[in-house]
Amino acid sequence: MAQSVSHGDDGYSHGPGTQPGTDHLVDDHEGHPGERTYIQVALILALVTAVEVAIYYLDFLSGILVPALVALSIGKFVAVVGYFMHLKFDDKKLTAIFVTGLAIAASVVIALFLMFDYNDYELELVEALTSAEEAE
Repeated sequence: MAQSVSHGDDGYSHGPGTQPGTDHLVDDHEGHPGERTYIQVALILALVTAVEVAIYYLDFLSGILVPALVALSIGKFVAVVGYFMHLKFDDKKLTAIFVTGLAIAASVVIALFLMFDYNDYELELVEALTSAEEAE
């Protein structure tokens, strides 16, 4: 039900969705899941959150606590972005834009962690050299 967009003398658009009562003309939800799917995704997210909390309290998993929590969090992030932000159903160009921004942000965070780690290593090296010189 596409209508052409016309511009009146006032310069404003008068196409579908721009006037009261015409929103139904541009609401295209084909291919989007229904309420049931969103409820299922929400329940899965709640279950994953419960697993995250349980992992925190299990002592024998303390060695893999951080990687496990990060992996579960990434899974939840993908589910939220894919379903609730509708990236799974939108144009792939929008997904590419989102993923590109995410990759840039992740690269900056990783670079910061590496710089801080390098700085700590450099301080330890300077302290070791200083203490070796003092010992002589």
